[in-house]
Amino acid sequence: MKAIAFFNVENLFDTDNDPYTNDDDFLPTSEKRWTDKRYHNKLFKLGLAISSIGKEETLSHPAIIGLAEVENDTVLQDLLASEHLKELPYDFVHFNSADERGIDVALIYDTTVFTLTNAEPFSVNLYNEDGTADYTRDILLVSGLFDDEPIHFIVNHWPSKHDPENKPKRLIVSQKVTEIIQLLKADKPNAKIITMGDFNDASDSVSVQDLVNSNHLFNPMETLKSLDRGSVNYKDGWDLFDQFMITHNFLDRKVGTYNYVKGDIFDADFLKQYKGFYAGQPFRTYAGKKYKGGYSDHFPVYLILRKVAG
Repeated sequence: MKAIAFFNVENLFDTDNDPYTNDDDFLPTSEKRWTDKRYHNKLFKLGLAISSIGKEETLSHPAIIGLAEVENDTVLQDLLASEHLKELPYDFVHFNSADERGIDVALIYDTTVFTLTNAEPFSVNLYNEDGTADYTRDILLVSGLFDDEPIHFIVNHWPSKHDPENKPKRLIVSQKVTEIIQLLKADKPNAKIITMGDFNDASDSVSVQDLVNSNHLFNPMETLKSLDRGSVNYKDGWDLFDQFMITHNFLDRKVGTYNYVKGDIFDADFLKQYKGFYAGQPFRTYAGKKYKGGYSDHFPVYLILRKVAG
């Protein structure tokens, strides 16, 4: 069995000033005091979390990890060089986007399981109510051979839920993902596709439902959210914005292909705030400008796939 994961890692910035991105909050001299020590503590913790996802089911590290909120190649190189990942055969795919905050999506893959054949970013043209451009994260398409089986991965980080203006923008991004899926299916109608990401919308939202219904996808995360469980917590309420949507051929039992087994939230106790009013919620790196020293404000989510034996 293999694990496929997605993790919004909460503002993984390095400590260097990049004049082309809005990284001023994440500098040693900023109010947040984003020091080298804090940066490497976060890398250590993220590496521990990533290496543990799905291990209970697979007895191994995840084969694929989609990421959101990474600044650049440097932070990905440093992450893969961190204590818990440095011995693992990982490589990554990343493209810089025009996002105003300077954060992107990326994909980490186990080179002994996945052979990369193509990777490309897709930008989305969004506009504010006053007509100005709203630069957001690109959508990342990564294609390759997953244990010799062709599989496509689409990594997303849709516009924030906190701004009411973003609701129609998420629908536009959803429609862009549909375009990508239709391109893949035009080339191969039975293409196996895993769409993952922080969609900043619940599974019953218009944007997510439009994506699922337009492309006949299966969303295994629909049944996971409850009053006391989710991937992100806001004002003491749980949401499951981090999701997977997969083509229905992952439900076939064709010999020699990978099938869907389960989807879950990786909310192990070590990822949780362990005391106080926020006990049980994601142990985040910052709460506003206050340093907490945790992992992320999101729990990872994951799928388990099993290869059908003959």
